[in-house]
Amino acid sequence: MKSMFLVTVFMVIFSIRAGAAEYAIDTDHSTVGFKIRHLFSWVNGTYDTFEGSFVYEPEVPDNWSVSAKIDASSINTNVAPRDKHLRSADFFDVEKYPSITFKSTEVTDVAGDTAKLHGILSLHGVEKQVVLDLEIHGVGEDPWGNVKSGFTATTTVNRTDFGLNWNETLESGKLLVGEEVKITIDVEGIQQGE
Repeated sequence: MKSMFLVTVFMVIFSIRAGAAEYAIDTDHSTVGFKIRHLFSWVNGTYDTFEGSFVYEPEVPDNWSVSAKIDASSINTNVAPRDKHLRSADFFDVEKYPSITFKSTEVTDVAGDTAKLHGILSLHGVEKQVVLDLEIHGVGEDPWGNVKSGFTATTTVNRTDFGLNWNETLESGKLLVGEEVKITIDVEGIQQGE
């Protein structure tokens, strides 16, 4: 009986793992975006070079995971002098810290097509736990036979928590650049072979 129980447990675990599909991020159909206050408006930007993968199996969130890496020097706000400043030691110091990484640790609060993705964000030499609000878009086959899956992830971080402290105080006492950064990541993945 004991051996039969162990065999059953093994088969259940194996079947759960076998059902989980790994997806490579399709960078042609994905975007890593952010926005931050500048005085009385918002500056929007993206990171144009990134890579990663995720494991997703509907209805089994314990199997979900994400790992991604961003090239910090690929920051793009469509203003070349500003992007140069952002790459400098005043901000991201990309020569010293060339990559931004995220690795998930758990998924909670799964409800329909939403969930919370917890993980470690490594930025500017600092690692912090962050929580991403997930909107899950599902799984399907494209016209060329590729199985695709996608989601939108949003969160807000305080840049000073990661040592990004540069700012200027105006005569009014208002800061030139906001501290909170709103992040929106739209990801489409291509399922990988067995």
